[in-house]
Amino acid sequence: MTNFFFGGGFEVVFSLMFFLVSGIILLTFIKGISQWNKNNHSPRLTVDATVVSKRMNVSHHNHVSADATGAHGYHTTTSTSYHVTFQVESGDRMELQVDGSEYGMLVEGDHGRLSFQGTRYIRFERV
Repeated sequence: MTNFFFGGGFEVVFSLMFFLVSGIILLTFIKGISQWNKNNHSPRLTVDATVVSKRMNVSHHNHVSADATGAHGYHTTTSTSYHVTFQVESGDRMELQVDGSEYGMLVEGDHGRLSFQGTRYIRFERV
């Protein structure tokens, strides 16, 4: 077993993991660019809609860092994404990501005019 780690096996495993992680990052980047492009080529629509639900997703990320002296420090970053589900007149529902200020202004049961482009939320005007 020690020959595996000291005889070159570690480099193979490290290389495989490097390419796997790099591939996942590249695919995620390509998927994001593809969705952005698809949204840009979608028509901007405005429809009658009702806010049926809201949710938020909070993510915590712990980071280890070292300063110039080699001392280690730890810090945590938190990010929150906000999502609102709208129901249109046909009964179809769509969940769109909104920013925090919009999320705070929307209330379940609100009726109004929803403007969106693909999966991109533009605005909601109450009537």
